[in-house]
Amino acid sequence: MTTTGRPIPRTDSFHTHVVPQDSYSQENGRSSARKVPLPRPGWLPESVWPFQSFGLEVNRSTVAVTDVGRGPALLFVHTGVWSFIWRDVIARLAGDFRCVCLDAPGTGQSSRLSGRAISMERSARAVTAVIEGLDLHDLTLVVHDLGGPTGLAGAAQAAERVRGIVAVNAFGWRPSGAFFRGMLTLMGSAPIREFDVLTEFVFRITTTKFGIGRHMNGPSRQAFRAGIDRQARRAFHHYLRDARNCDALYDDVERALSGPFKGLPLITIFGERNDPLGFQPRWKALFPGAPQFVVARGNHFPMCDDPDLVANTIRSWHRERVKPLQ
Repeated sequence: MTTTGRPIPRTDSFHTHVVPQDSYSQENGRSSARKVPLPRPGWLPESVWPFQSFGLEVNRSTVAVTDVGRGPALLFVHTGVWSFIWRDVIARLAGDFRCVCLDAPGTGQSSRLSGRAISMERSARAVTAVIEGLDLHDLTLVVHDLGGPTGLAGAAQAAERVRGIVAVNAFGWRPSGAFFRGMLTLMGSAPIREFDVLTEFVFRITTTKFGIGRHMNGPSRQAFRAGIDRQARRAFHHYLRDARNCDALYDDVERALSGPFKGLPLITIFGERNDPLGFQPRWKALFPGAPQFVVARGNHFPMCDDPDLVANTIRSWHRERVKPLQ
């Protein structure tokens, strides 16, 4: 059964006290990732990003990681824009969970890379490095959009550590069908990429109420866009291009979903107005017992449309369904 929630009007404020997680200061010999300081950039004031991030050196570049709160681990994964999309949900969950998120290579506070270096596989390797570098166990994956395949593929390299999956407007399979593959081809094309680099048309839309901006003020929207500069906008389109044909990664995802992840608890949370490709029914076919939640009047970023509702849904589901390894 699909449940529809009603959005709660919010203002753009942070009343939640976030407890910093200091476990990343401990060296972990299992990981090849090296932890490095990451100064706060001038475009990201604490008033709009009330967390301190740090860096992991992965594949000769720095991946920005944020690690706040204490409790069962939630690993938030998105590939394409950056971790700012999780801000409001993390602020609401950090009192009960250890909330970890990363900026995919080439975006947000992570190192900028050439187009040739951007790939879904590289993003998945960053997920693996975060899991091992922070020594995360009994973790729940929370994935969005392209973070579905990259998060699943990355976590599959440490499958024994995963206890649950939250799919937020995400997919986890090889793209098929003319519309889906055509959209990836168009948005990953050089003309669209360079037009967006010049005009920011995709990210101007993304910061409106149809994207992340329903409850965000001007400074928050400016900070989000600052994390998607010209190089990061190119990276966004390169990720979309690579998502069409990264067959080896989809093979890893398929093996994980039919193997070690098959029996895990899973929940889907989608915006009411943004499932044109029928991702929720596809998840239901893979996980028949999975609860499915729909955010009323929600779009592609339901965690931004109604962060209270999404945070409460994850908290309740986790309490009822997710069990640590005994």
